[in-house]
Amino acid sequence: MALKDRLRDFKNNNPYALYMWNEWRRRQGQRQQSGHSDYEFIVKEYKRTTGYDLNLANPKRFTEKLQWLKLFYRDDCIEECTDKYTARAYVEKAGHSELLNTLLGTYGSADEIDFEALPKKFVLKASHGSGWNIICKDKSQLNWKIYQKIINSWMKQNLYVYGREWNYQNLTPKIIIEKYIESTNGQLTDYKFFCFNGNVAFIQVDNDRFNDHKQSYFDPEWNLLPFATGHKTQQEPCPTQFKTMKQLAIELSRPFPHVRMDFYEVEGKIYFGEFTFFDGSGFYTYDPDEWDFTWGEKMTLPEANYNLELLKSLK
Repeated sequence: MALKDRLRDFKNNNPYALYMWNEWRRRQGQRQQSGHSDYEFIVKEYKRTTGYDLNLANPKRFTEKLQWLKLFYRDDCIEECTDKYTARAYVEKAGHSELLNTLLGTYGSADEIDFEALPKKFVLKASHGSGWNIICKDKSQLNWKIYQKIINSWMKQNLYVYGREWNYQNLTPKIIIEKYIESTNGQLTDYKFFCFNGNVAFIQVDNDRFNDHKQSYFDPEWNLLPFATGHKTQQEPCPTQFKTMKQLAIELSRPFPHVRMDFYEVEGKIYFGEFTFFDGSGFYTYDPDEWDFTWGEKMTLPEANYNLELLKSLK
């Protein structure tokens, strides 16, 4: 395992380290927000993380098109679906309440949560964040005092500042707690459908995320694709409800030029996970690099409706 992965696992499995990381990141974010415009930040961060100059005038790469969408496109529905709480309402309005996991509570801070009243197992999420989750398999083993501090640190943060994903900027922070779900093998496999203009183009599968993370990519016919983005890849069994998941992804993604639709399958039942509009904030590379262009070819950018003067100046 690479040093970066070992450090990440240490942070995620040690609540004190996780709290210190979140507080450091919060302070870093405050400094980043005041230092650069969105355009300046995105150009600089793209070069730092990928090694490439960002082409916004004629973007070809998938990662470039994600940056273009950050700067030049706005849609209120994207903001609604980014919020993990209001996204539930969107799925329900679309006629798919059966996909929603049981909601145990919604809170404005960790201090509002009656920890003793929670079941032994639960999943806690910050509605306004990404990766701000607590997967609790046994609350008797959970140091609630330090996790209260972690949660309240999340509540003070705005994910917008770290990648300039505009859809996070005006969200109202909430904590949601849902029922814990897992398969009989004790795992929960993530099925992430990358949808472009209402069509499924690729599927990402994440397994054993907190021990030996494996991340593999498939085409819409479930053929393993020969590339990676930093994790082990492996052939995965096709989920029994794959066709239904794919159809749901097409239906729910139809209003958006791009979205990643996340689902779980537990004993034959499909659960909705979340909408993600800027996967990895678009700050990552492909191995081999050509796949960044292959993904980019799948996405047709919408007509710009924001920052039009800036866009005009880049032509």
